This record gives sequence, C-alpha cells and structure tokens, in this order.
Amino acid sequence: MNTSDATTPQAHRDQAQILARALPYIRQFHGKTIVIKYGGNAMTDPALQADFAADVVLLKLVGMHPIVVHGGGPQIENALQRLGKKGEFIQGMRVTDEETMEVVEWVLAGEVQQDIVGLINQAGGKAVGLTGRDGGMIRAQKLKMVDNQNPAIEHDVGQVGDITAIDPSLLKALQDDAFIPVISPIGFGVHNESYNINADVVASKLATVLKAEKLVLLTNTAGVLDKAGQLLTNLSARQIDGLFADGTLSGGMLPKISGALEAAKSGVKSVHIIDGRVPHVLLLEILTDQAFGTMIRSH
Repeated sequence: MNTSDATTPQAHRDQAQILARALPYIRQFHGKTIVIKYGGNAMTDPALQADFAADVVLLKLVGMHPIVVHGGGPQIENALQRLGKKGEFIQGMRVTDEETMEVVEWVLAGEVQQDIVGLINQAGGKAVGLTGRDGGMIRAQKLKMVDNQNPAIEHDVGQVGDITAIDPSLLKALQDDAFIPVISPIGFGVHNESYNINADVVASKLATVLKAEKLVLLTNTAGVLDKAGQLLTNLSARQIDGLFADGTLSGGMLPKISGALEAAKSGVKSVHIIDGRVPHVLLLEILTDQAFGTMIRSH
C-alpha cells in the first residue's frame, strides 16, 4: 500500500512549519481592521470564490476584522445586455443614467452582494450585506469629471458619485459583534438619490476612515509592474509618485493606485495590490512572508 505524501513525517513537518510561520502575523494583526476590495477573476471563478470566502472567515476566526467591498462590472454589463442596453464609458468611468443606476443597484446590492454573503456564511462566517445607505454610511455627490486632455471640458457621467463623507459607526458595531460586513459601492446624496461609486475608491476611503492596518485590492494582474513587465513587490508612497510621473502607471491601474496611494498617505499602514487569480492569495499575502503582489508602504 502506498503512503500518500500528505501522511509522511516530512509532510507533517512542512504543515507544522507553515502554521508556525503564520503565528507572528496572526499576533501582529490580531484585533486590526483589514479592508479588502474583491473583484476580477477571484469573483467570477467558482473555485476562487470558495477560496476567498474561506480566507475571509479564517482571518475573522484568528481575531482580525475583515471588511469586504466588492465590484461587479462584468455582472452589470451582462444585466444591461439582457435589457438591450449598451454600457458606455468615459475615461474608464461607467456613464450611469437613471435606468443604468437601477440596474447597478439590483445587480450589486442584490445579486452580487448576496452571492458573497452566502459564500462567506457557507464557509462558517457571519456576513452582513450593506450599501452606503445603511446607517448613513456613504454620503456622495455627483462626480465632476474633467477631461484628461482639456480641463475646460467637463463630462456628464450621470449618477456616478464622489464620496463627501463616511460614517463608520455601523461597521464598528458589526465588527465588534463577530460579523463580516460586505459592502456594495453605492452612496446616497442630499436628496436621497443613489450614486454608483468606484469600488476601489470606496475601499480606499473606508480603510482611511477606519484607520485600517491594511487595504488589500484583488486584481487580475500580478501587481504593479515596471516598464519591463517585472513585478515591483515593495514600494513607498514616494516611489509610486515617481511611477506616475514617468508614465509607468497608466490605464486601469490609475484609479486603483490613486486610491491606494491616498490611503497609504492617510495613515493606512500598508496597501497590497495582489493577484486574485492565485488560490488563497489573501491568506498567502497576509500570513506569510512571500509577496503575491505589490505592497505600498505609507513611508
């Protein structure tokens, strides 16, 4: 009879070593808030979805306070197509008219959010789905979008929001009571109107207001790459400014990095841009010394 690798003394030692190596990180981050932006492949691949839910539950069980902010671009696009409506983008931002806003609300706060809540609960956690309306959490106003080329031109992108204030009291109450908040990036305005807000921006602002230990952004890339395509694993806020200046950072990485940079400069100890296509990447990034993406330090 063949003994499987998992039952050999060496395998046992390896497993014990992995657990022992995680201990300093568990101790260091115990009781700390970790804001996680959940998007990309990690959100659409069933195996990666299950890994993510299990990772979040484990972080909660070892004493950390994970808060999940999710996107849902592909799901919104699918819903609009079913209605015969074509998505329109200006400078990477979805133009959100009244009808599109209704779709955004039911896709994000209904379908997508409830799927994530269900997965986390199935993995043994106690997830609670929220939008920015709950507890008056995210107040917003209409985003003024100035043209990249000509600052005199302002684009009307409809009900796309710019955050004016965040009230974290509901999140703090839920955290203290063993719940895992799952937040859809929808805010509300002074006339109770809804706003669609970039999920990276919501995660970054929440991390700043909550004075989070970490902000973790799951993406479909390995992290921040230099011009030669090599992964940059450890950057300071000043080095990131340099990458903006020399054009290394552009395109879809801009809103991600801008929010991440702001969070790092505003007191979030570290920001991680990690590859959501790697199984259990959340645990690997937080509980091991291996780099599975780019870490941006506040100093």
